[in-house]
Amino acid sequence: MLLGLWWMLRTRWDPARRLVSLVTEQLGPLLAGRPTIQLALLALLAGVAEEILFRGVIQVGMARAFSPAPALLLTSVIFGLAHFASPAYAILAGVVGIYLGALFLLQGNLLVPIVAHALYDFMALMALDSRYGRYQRDQ
Repeated sequence: MLLGLWWMLRTRWDPARRLVSLVTEQLGPLLAGRPTIQLALLALLAGVAEEILFRGVIQVGMARAFSPAPALLLTSVIFGLAHFASPAYAILAGVVGIYLGALFLLQGNLLVPIVAHALYDFMALMALDSRYGRYQRDQ
């Protein structure tokens, strides 16, 4: 996931650049200048809450009705739709949902996707804070 974030922040591919600009312009003002500890707590809260909901409740519940693979895919679609800031963002979030759900299936432990999700969110928030600072200086 971190490699994907690194690529998104550096690519010249227009859809990715538009997505990064959208996130920077929408979330940047909300998070600008926040202390690192606040960003870390926000990332941890999102990782814990979203993974408990999506992997611990929805994916487990769907796995009772279906087999694990369809439950993983359906949960990932829901995860993507819950992150619908744009079609591209929803698709990328759905792919991340597949990864996090697969981690949960393979490890059998909710802590693994929680840590991965929180770490990714923290790095993304730190990058956003830095990028928004540059964005403000360029305006």
